[in-house]
Amino acid sequence: MRQNKVLSLLGMAMRGRNLVSGEFQTLEAIRKGSAMLVIIAEDASDNTRKLFADKCSWYEVPVVYYGTKESLGRAIGKDFRSSLGVCEAGLADAIRKQLKEEQSAV
Repeated sequence: MRQNKVLSLLGMAMRGRNLVSGEFQTLEAIRKGSAMLVIIAEDASDNTRKLFADKCSWYEVPVVYYGTKESLGRAIGKDFRSSLGVCEAGLADAIRKQLKEEQSAV
């Protein structure tokens, strides 16, 4: 189960206070330049997906679509979350690397 690796990295980021969650906090982190990677749930609404795709494109922040709102929320000890912002470069790189490995394994 590779997915557990990505979700555990998200949990680690949350415990280290290197992660923001929810629409408002994630947008704020993008605007301030502290978000190194934005993760959007695959089951997020079209409006949410477009909002973050546009913001991340404008501010040049990488964005990935991964997991469900429930799995992302559970990984960080919260309720449903459709957006997460990873605010630490090393963790963002580790998560991106893990996602690439996961895609190549499919």
